[in-house]
Amino acid sequence: MSAEGRIEACKIQAVIPPKTNRVEQRSCDWYLYKGRHAVECLFSKPKYYRRIATRFEKKACHFRSMLAFAAVLLWLR
Repeated sequence: MSAEGRIEACKIQAVIPPKTNRVEQRSCDWYLYKGRHAVECLFSKPKYYRRIATRFEKKACHFRSMLAFAAVLLWLR
């Protein structure tokens, strides 16, 4: 069974829009996609800080502090 067949069997709704050159177009809930995209962008923003992306801080408490610091910087933007 293909991946699409298993997804349809579990009644999971596709949130990612199909490619424009796809032969058989599937429907997409654009409202759900907008929310999914916002969450993806939220998780990718801290990666702009090299110190966080490369896990420069080895101790968990220091890494958590840098994440909090980056979150404050992003929030102030």
